[in-house]
Amino acid sequence: MVGTWPVGLGGLGHIYPSPSQRPMNTLNIWNPLRDLDDLQHRLSSFFRHTPIGNGREAEDKPVMAQWCPVVDILEDDREYIIKAELPEMKKEDVKVSVTDRVLSISGERQQQREEKGKRQHRMERSYGSFFRSFTLPEAADEQKIDASYHDGVLTIHLPKNPQMEPKALEVPVK
Repeated sequence: MVGTWPVGLGGLGHIYPSPSQRPMNTLNIWNPLRDLDDLQHRLSSFFRHTPIGNGREAEDKPVMAQWCPVVDILEDDREYIIKAELPEMKKEDVKVSVTDRVLSISGERQQQREEKGKRQHRMERSYGSFFRSFTLPEAADEQKIDASYHDGVLTIHLPKNPQMEPKALEVPVK
């Protein structure tokens, strides 16, 4: 365990859990991973996510449970394509909307109930509600968006509007 050790005790001192509890004559050992955990905890608590244990009971630091489906965004000459992985979800539990040129994907994945006679030894998959949003490019025609759901993958097609394609404009230098 990384911590702070009082100076002059040959490394056999007390580990203080917070800076306010350390005496003035302590040596601070910097641990960037602990700082990242602290930052994640503060940001997540700001956005009101529920903390869960992170497997390091000795440090007794919670991490925030947050499920966010991964996406691929592709582009060809005719359209933009967004593919989102939504395993074990029904298409009725997924909502796709566009407001002010922002595409939003939201939904909720329900946790499976424990079956009779079976014990759960480990639960690593995340459950709960999610929300993803993407600002649409100017060339995307938001009136012609199409979405389909098959085998746990949500595919959204955003056709390009050829009239909205950005064109290079040469500016003469005077």
